[in-house]
Amino acid sequence: MTIDRFSNITFLPNDIWVAITIKVASNSIRDLCSLRMTCKAARDAGDADIIHRSISIPPSHATPWWWCLNSEPSRFFDRCMAAGHPELLFREALQKLFIRHNENVGLQMLNSPTSTGHAAAKYTLSMMLLLRTDDNEEKQKGLELYRELDAVGSLADCNAMCFSILTTHRLCLT
Repeated sequence: MTIDRFSNITFLPNDIWVAITIKVASNSIRDLCSLRMTCKAARDAGDADIIHRSISIPPSHATPWWWCLNSEPSRFFDRCMAAGHPELLFREALQKLFIRHNENVGLQMLNSPTSTGHAAAKYTLSMMLLLRTDDNEEKQKGLELYRELDAVGSLADCNAMCFSILTTHRLCLT
């Protein structure tokens, strides 16, 4: 004897779909793509800005080189940047600061990921503020940020992350 049951999973509220999608997206981009292909409700939930802010982005050294050449991944990363993804904003700020030598724009861009608690962005901002010779108030703010990171023991990790990003030539962001 078989019992036919129909799943009502597609009738879950959008909030639930978004919560599920956040969990899946925090694992990998591939998992998000797989989930979005399951049904319309999952696809719609995957379009939310909060998903693009919280998706797990691979480290720059693990990003396939062809992502830079393909318009689809570029559009995806642009969408994540527009949504305010802290890691991508941080990478772009590093590019502005150290590769394109646009210090003012780079420092402004660092404020967004720093305010969301991105540790490496805090580290970079603290170093840049400590190097300022013209403003003691900003130096003090840099020292406070540095002490916060030192208190939680994340200085070495932040330094390594910055080094990894800056020494990787596959920075796809424009």
